[in-house]
Amino acid sequence: MTHKAQRGLFELKQGRILCVADDPGSARALVAAIEALSPDRLEQLRSVGPTLRLVLTRHRAHALGITRDVGEADLSIGIGADETPDTLMALAMERSAALPGFPLGFDPRTATATESAGLALARFAHLLPALLSVEVDAESPVLERWIEDGTILEVTCEEVERTVASSGIEITTVAEASVPLADAEQSRFVFFRECGGFQEHVAVLIGPRESWPDPVPVRVHSACLTGDLFGSLRCDCGEQLRGSLSHFKNRGGGVLVYLAQEGRGIGLGNKIRAYALQEEGLDTVDADAVLGFGADERRYDAAVAILHRLGVGRVELLTNNPDKVRAVEEGGIEVVERTPLYGGINPHNLRYVQAKVDRSGHWLMDMISQHASAD
Repeated sequence: MTHKAQRGLFELKQGRILCVADDPGSARALVAAIEALSPDRLEQLRSVGPTLRLVLTRHRAHALGITRDVGEADLSIGIGADETPDTLMALAMERSAALPGFPLGFDPRTATATESAGLALARFAHLLPALLSVEVDAESPVLERWIEDGTILEVTCEEVERTVASSGIEITTVAEASVPLADAEQSRFVFFRECGGFQEHVAVLIGPRESWPDPVPVRVHSACLTGDLFGSLRCDCGEQLRGSLSHFKNRGGGVLVYLAQEGRGIGLGNKIRAYALQEEGLDTVDADAVLGFGADERRYDAAVAILHRLGVGRVELLTNNPDKVRAVEEGGIEVVERTPLYGGINPHNLRYVQAKVDRSGHWLMDMISQHASAD
């Protein structure tokens, strides 16, 4: 991860304007995250150029029925002079395409490289993936002054691309210690940090290594605060987590790789936003799409790197997710066996589990069939 791009993450999260350049000396774009946009920042952008643009992901555009000239690219749309931070936030995340201002603005077009780079950085920071953008001439004296005096940070598209692409590939072991658990007293926690320091993960080693069976039972688990800690009935994550620990105990040990990928990679804040949309009748995939995300934003590079660091090369993978099997195998680790993990079905999570089957291809039909038989 480049230092400037890493700083850019926090500039966007703090509501500051970021300058993104395609190449040094080329045309540039000033961008600000809609989620953190203040009236002062909005006026600052307006002082630079007459045409402000709303930049959205293709997922958001498609969810709103805006497919013209979009395809698989991000979308950039001119906005009117009367928009405020509140109305822009509504345009960026509300479900209905009949909001004031739709069909959106002026001159809909594919986002430029600089706009898309800024959007990628916002997604990486777990912000709502929507930006306000204004193009600036390469020789703009105002922009040069802002950059020189530190008012605005400049990053390049290449720096952003390297930062996003390298996430999770390189990890560092930070610390480890024995942490006895209620169902597994011989447990050791190993703490890892990605090379850029932006994400942190934990591997929980159950039982002494010499007692681990071959293949090693492994669960790659994405963090779920609501399910893992509070026992939410909206998902089956907590039950899968506890089921994996029980399986390790019965098998004589194993490894839980606990990844900081809340909400299938969209972050806790966006996950709660998606929950609110699900209360309006959307399933989990469509709710994420309305917010501008794909069906699953997770990556498993860090999990593969952690397993390699632990010297685990043959695994019994505890999962219902074909993407996890594929990622582990493509990372050079042999998946000798796949063991399903089933939670319980209840009125609050039935649509969620069904969507994982119908929309994401998860192997959960047996779980749903058992529920149907019990009824």
